[in-house]
Amino acid sequence: MINKKETIQINDLIFKELIKRGYSLEGNTRIWNIADSKLWYLTPEQAQAFLDLESSKDYQNEVIQKEIDLINNNIDKILFSIGKGNINIIDVGCGDGKKAVIFTEHLKGKIKIRYCPIDISSYMVERAIKKIRDVDVGEIISFQWNISDFENLENVSFLLRQGDFKRNFFLLLGNTLGNFEINELLYEIRSAMKGGDFLLIGNGLDSRNQEEILRAYSTNEVNNFLKHLPLQLGLKEEEIRFGTRFANSRVELYYTILKDKKIQFQNKQLSLNKGDQIMVSVSYKYSKEDFISFLKLYFDEVNVKVSEEGSYALALCKK
Repeated sequence: MINKKETIQINDLIFKELIKRGYSLEGNTRIWNIADSKLWYLTPEQAQAFLDLESSKDYQNEVIQKEIDLINNNIDKILFSIGKGNINIIDVGCGDGKKAVIFTEHLKGKIKIRYCPIDISSYMVERAIKKIRDVDVGEIISFQWNISDFENLENVSFLLRQGDFKRNFFLLLGNTLGNFEINELLYEIRSAMKGGDFLLIGNGLDSRNQEEILRAYSTNEVNNFLKHLPLQLGLKEEEIRFGTRFANSRVELYYTILKDKKIQFQNKQLSLNKGDQIMVSVSYKYSKEDFISFLKLYFDEVNVKVSEEGSYALALCKK
């Protein structure tokens, strides 16, 4: 049996996901795929590690600043398209709410706003609520569905339409879409929208060579964020090695097991072999043309702006 210290290290949900999903074989290598964003923010430490990643120089340059520049350069056109009248801002995958602040500050005093952050992490939701509250722009919605992996968007959308707020403006920023199967998430969001609602998406594009793309992911900050998953399986840092690769139109981030390891937890035993890989994250990258084609399958109007070097897109979609 494992000792008390090891028991504390093992996270019940991560362990169950690994057991449930099992492994696939690529040649002689066993691939354990737990690349699911709901596992990234199970603890405040994981959530803070992501915020630390966001504030790192590489991430700022590759994602944050490109997206913020696109928003600032197109904010007037976006708000003109959305039009006047009270609006709910539904921040899907809100993080700490810093992107939503840009819109709330521009709309402050012009129309009535209700802000509703949605995130799998209660830590993130609390940070977003505080950030928007500090701006003092209007009502902030806090209820049970704030902490969600987006499966309740239709319920959230319906409830927010009550009273004087009939229109919804969804934000899906920070490359969040790239962490999901694109059709599945776009279908969920479109189902939560009514005619006249808008969705703003920020997502990376596959416009550079693979070495450049991987360089942005092969950093200490990314490792410090994602290593919490194998560590919460009872593995130690010296027993794993972080790696990245580009495959299947996506970046795959994984940990290679450096020595045979047996994990015992809740009367179950799992054997990890030296050379096994645990995939912890994927990030899909689409060409501009493919990205627009996907969006046009779900929305009547699609307007896409691309960063100067062509590696990031901001898309305003209307149902």
